[in-house]
Parts: sequence; structure tokens; C-alpha cells
Amino acid sequence: MKSFSVTEKDARVKYIRALERFLGSCANALKNESFDLKLFEKRVEKSLKTLRKAEPVRLDSTYTNALHNYVELVLRTLNNEEDDAESKRKVLLKEVNLIEKERNRSSYKKDKHKEQGFNDGY
Repeated sequence: MKSFSVTEKDARVKYIRALERFLGSCANALKNESFDLKLFEKRVEKSLKTLRKAEPVRLDSTYTNALHNYVELVLRTLNNEEDDAESKRKVLLKEVNLIEKERNRSSYKKDKHKEQGFNDGY
């Protein structure tokens, strides 16, 4: 296991938290019933300012890499003039759900003794 200095750990935590805040802000806007693309763009700009204050660090886990890739996906999607607002929303919302699924994956436990469980003969 690598040993990081305290400042490296702090920078890492700050960057990951900033990425998670960006994801949370986007997720809330995308899941809102009255989704407005212009308001979403303003929210993204505000979240990007906060994200840029954090110093980028190397990310190792699939979850943190997915967070970083999501920021790039949001920027690419918003710059794409060909798609309409609803298709942009669907793409970004699907990616949010996949990232949240990845984050929650570690909290789900597999049954230890599922072979010994109830067997109804089917």
C-alpha cells in the first residue's frame, strides 16, 4: 500500500468530494420533474467553478474514474448542438444512475449460504 503525505490525502479527498458534489448537483437537476436545460447549464457552470478550485489528482477506483468521466460527458453533451434537451437529459440521467449503481455496489452483500436456503423444488 502506498503512503501518501497528509497534503496529498487532503487534495485527493477534496477533489473526490468536489466530483461527488458535481454529480449530486447534476443528478438533482436531471431528476427534477420540471427539467430546464438553461437552468441545468447554469447549475453546471456553478458546479464547475467549485470543481476547478480543487486540484486534480490521480484517480484509481472505477467509481472515481466514472465521476471524472461524467464531468467530461456533461461538457461534451452540453456542447453538442445536434441533440434536443430531452435526449441530453436521458443520456446524462442514465450515466448518473450507472455511477450511483457503481457507488452502491460495494454496500450490497452476497448471501453466504444461498445453497442452504429454501428450495421449493423448481
